[in-house]
Amino acid sequence: MKQALTLPKIKAMKQAGHKIAMLTAYDYPSAKLAEEAGVDMILVGDSLGNVVLGYDTTVPVTLEDMIYHTRAVARGATGTMIVTDMPFATYRLGASETLRNAARLMREGGAHAVKMEGGADLAEEINRLTAAGIPVVGHLGLTPQSVHQIGGYRVQGKQQEEAEKLLADAKALEQAGVFAIVLELVTEPIAAAITQSVSVPTIGIGAGRGCDGQVLVYHDLLRYGSGIRDKRFVKTYADIGSVIRQAISDYVGDVKSAAFPEEKHGFQLDEAAAKTMESITRLYGVEAP
Repeated sequence: MKQALTLPKIKAMKQAGHKIAMLTAYDYPSAKLAEEAGVDMILVGDSLGNVVLGYDTTVPVTLEDMIYHTRAVARGATGTMIVTDMPFATYRLGASETLRNAARLMREGGAHAVKMEGGADLAEEINRLTAAGIPVVGHLGLTPQSVHQIGGYRVQGKQQEEAEKLLADAKALEQAGVFAIVLELVTEPIAAAITQSVSVPTIGIGAGRGCDGQVLVYHDLLRYGSGIRDKRFVKTYADIGSVIRQAISDYVGDVKSAAFPEEKHGFQLDEAAAKTMESITRLYGVEAP
């Protein structure tokens, strides 16, 4: 049986130059397939708000949503490290409240670690979580929970001031005790510089080739859904959305034309029951199917 990665093994992967493959998953079958395919870590991202729940942003996602989906993922991927996002307004509330919410994700959801968006301002809360035995992944660059504050979904680190802050925040997160840092939509040179400056692995999404690992959204990678937009930083490996849509369309057509179900899809009576059925149909004047 596959064993989930431990924090020392993850750090050793960086030291050895072994890339880390992370993928989002939001339910049991997705998690099971991801584990069977050999991913190193599964992220139960609050991106489920956009991808699964139909929200415009991640802001409406609740702690209960994350617990529910993490629980399903944990049942599907029993041998893979599961990292769960702390959703909007469940941290930066003071160390005690943040600890209480993170503990629920682990105790009730089955997460092995939590992820938090932000930099040096989170140091105290991260210290409190790690001291309590809760592993933390940091998240810098584009931070979707702050999309309104940062002015939309735009690449981070293009300006010198932004770049310097990203580097400083990465060092602060390392000092606070995170075991990995997600870098989202960060310019490739800055992401590479951060990767070289910290001892913990960096996991990029739209952050170029210099990171220690990569993460993609399950539905982007597979083009699973309707209206999936092309994104420069995403590589599509299959277009299962089109396959699913066509399959459902074929089913609808077969039902409408009575091509489904066929005789082989039904269940027949045994000989004695068939005779009884024949007597009943004669009695009531109906035709047996």
